[in-house]
Order: sequence, then C-alpha cells, then structure tokens
Amino acid sequence: MSTTVLNQPTSISNTTALDVHKHLNTQSQKTEDILKKVKDSGVDYIYYQVVALSGRVVAKAVPAKQLMRNLEKGIQFHRTAMSDLQATRAGVLLGGGVQASELIALPDIDTFNVLPWDKQMGSFFCTAYEPEHVPEIGGQILGTDARANLRHVHQQFKNKHGLTLKTGCEPEMSWIGDDIKVHVRPGASPAYHMGSFEIMRPIYKKVMEYASAMGLDMIEGDYEDPTQLELNWMFDDCELTADRLITYRLICRQVAREHGVIASFMPKPYTSSMGNGCHHNFSLWDAHGDNVLMEKGRRELHLTDVGHHALGGVLNHASGAMMVMASTVNSYKRFWDTGLFAPSIVNWGMDNKSCTVRLSANGRLEYKTPDSSVNPYLSHALMLAAMDDGIVHKMDPGMPSSRDSYAESGRVLPLTLGDAIKEFENDSVMFGALPAEMANLYRDLKADEWARACSAVTDWEYNMYLEYLP
Repeated sequence: MSTTVLNQPTSISNTTALDVHKHLNTQSQKTEDILKKVKDSGVDYIYYQVVALSGRVVAKAVPAKQLMRNLEKGIQFHRTAMSDLQATRAGVLLGGGVQASELIALPDIDTFNVLPWDKQMGSFFCTAYEPEHVPEIGGQILGTDARANLRHVHQQFKNKHGLTLKTGCEPEMSWIGDDIKVHVRPGASPAYHMGSFEIMRPIYKKVMEYASAMGLDMIEGDYEDPTQLELNWMFDDCELTADRLITYRLICRQVAREHGVIASFMPKPYTSSMGNGCHHNFSLWDAHGDNVLMEKGRRELHLTDVGHHALGGVLNHASGAMMVMASTVNSYKRFWDTGLFAPSIVNWGMDNKSCTVRLSANGRLEYKTPDSSVNPYLSHALMLAAMDDGIVHKMDPGMPSSRDSYAESGRVLPLTLGDAIKEFENDSVMFGALPAEMANLYRDLKADEWARACSAVTDWEYNMYLEYLP
C-alpha cells in the first residue's frame, strides 16, 4: 500500500490541496457553522496547533476576531518546527535548515475546542501545507505532517479493503510529587489498590472533567505501579483516537501545573517498576458496522481468517516498527526489565499478557510495544501498512502461545534504539508507510538521539568505573 503521495489530483489541474481546504474553510456551510460556534463559545484567543514528528504540540495564539483571516490564510511556522527545531550534534538544523521556507498551517474546522481550564481560550488542530509560491509542490500537504498522512493512509486502506481501523489506547503515565507518594510493601505492587488511587483522586477527577469537556468519552481508570495512572476513553476511528491522545497529554500537563506535580510520559522512569506503555487495542470494521475479527455468537476466544492475516502482518513487521512504537532511548529499558508485562519476543497469545500481541477479547487485539512516548499518527500509519501487507499476502501469525514468553525463545524484539533504527531502514513496508521526506527525517532525528545517548557519560558509568581501578 503506497503512502508516499499525500495530495490527490482534482478535476482542475491548477487546484491544490491547500485550495480545496481554503474553500471548505471559507465558502461552505461549515464556514457559517464554525463562525457561529466560535462566537457563541465566547473565546477571545485561539491556539492553532500542529503536531511535530516527536508528538509534541507546536502552536501560535491569535485573537479570535482574526478567525476568518486564519481560516483562509492559516498560520505560518518555520518548517523545522515539525522536527522541534532540532539540530544534530554537528549543528545542522534537521528538517530543512535555517534557509528553508515556512509551512502554512490551516485549521481543520471540525476540531475546534474550548479549553475547560480557561474558557477564553480555544484551539484547532491544523493541517500543514507547502507555501503556494514553492515551485512544483506549492499548496501540497507538507511531507512531514504525520497527522495528515494518517488520514491519507487510513483512507487508502478503506478504499482497498473496505475496512475501518478502530483503536483505543491505554495511556499509562507517571504523576510525580511529594504529596502523592504511596507505600509499597517489598515484593508487592500497589496496582488496583483503592487507597493508592484515592491519593490521586483530586488529580484523576480533574483530568476526567477536562477530558470529557474536550470530547473524550471517558470510561474507566485505575492505579497501577508507583506513580502510575491509566485513564481510558472509548475507542473510535484511529485518527480520532490519535487526536484524543494528543489532547489527553495536554490536559494532563495542565492538571499537573494546577496541582504542583509532574505529569510524565517518560516510558521507563524507574528501574524494577513497570514502564509506561500505550498499548494499542485494535479492530477492523466493515461497511455494515460489523467487527470482522470475530464471528457473531461464538463465545470461545477466536480470530477470523482476516484477523489472522492482519495479525500476521503486524507480527511480521513488529521489529521494523519498533523505532516508532518505542521511540526514545529510554523506551528500551521496558524490554530489558523483563517480567514486568512488556513483551520480549515476537509472538501472540489468547489473553496472554506476556506476548507482543494479545487477543484480549473476541474482536479486539492488543498491540503491546507502543509506549507512552509514541506519536500516535506514526504508530497507526505503520499498523495500517503492516495489516495491509498481512491481508494481501495472507500472512500466518503462527500458533498462539499459552506459555510465559519470558521463559521462551523466539524472534527477539530490538533492545536498543540503535537496533530499532536499523530494523526500520531494512523494512521497506514500514519505511514506505511514511512519505520519503517524513521517513528520512524521523530516522535522522532518532539517529541523532541515539548518537547523543551513546556519547553521554551517565551516573551509572561514574558509579561503575570512576574508582574501579587499580
């Protein structure tokens, strides 16, 4: 499934994707609707948000009275904002250099929200475009906009297979502060402990309040390991789930500021404690609204043929996807600290929590390599490409494992970011799931991160070697 071209031709040869978006924003029924909605909301300022490749949100704030102008002209950012204006160790600005042209971020009018912690503030997600003046590519969707790419990849998958990918994620994260520490008995865990959860009550109630106000259908939450909360919302089409994860992270950061604590999405903040995963639970739905991973009326755990093939693709490309699913140097500490629910080999099982993919219930597969640092637009794009490959080539995932995966041998997942970069480069399906500019830039960002980590002298090294000899 080729995904290297985001921009679809229109009936008028000179009409660009940017032109189409501008027309939708300024000359359709939706124009009147959004102008009224924003006015009625009472906001005075609006954030225009773009999600960088790292998953961080970059934005500009504009007075709400400029809405009509922004619907047409958008907001400009230097294009290296998509790579956090990150320079290499050699000082090279990744993503185009200082001399590169800016991008145009045009608001997606269906994404308007009011910030519940300050109702004078509103926000839009935006789609990024090449400036109109750039020869040949002017007006095209920016090749490094992961959010726009996911919409495109998902539409391709729908057109090809007649199936929609629906997902729900499990956004584990750490809340760190002196007043919210819990006591843990040696050898035990505070997981599900109500007393520990009660300590976090003011925090999780506020997160759920804000999340509900911003359109997340919250369904449950619990306390897991020390400092770790997981609050869940209802599953939906994958691009909506991705947007909601980004919104959820912003909410958590705000609640942390209000309570004087730290909200961290670091994948592995502590040794010998469970890491922060972001498991992706996924299913495929046909045009009739049926989940094609399951047979209606069948109670025992099972997976249909199309489910087997989609799963086969996910497993076949699990190593090639790791650079995205576990995207930081710290991510791989989850996989070295074995026995704490992170997978170790490429396998699957029926309700087996030690596997890379678990059939957690009929109609739902749980992909366990994504962690709390994941960019959900990238992860879902790679999942779609892997499932497409599996369905097309009828890939066999093998027999489900019922044993403890930590005691079994098998194909081992990459155990460092450096190894994951090599696997990504060698997997043409995973590399090709992203436009070439995006794949190369993200690979370069991760390679620079790995090089910085390898060159850093750590406390562990001081403790091991400073006075080791003679």
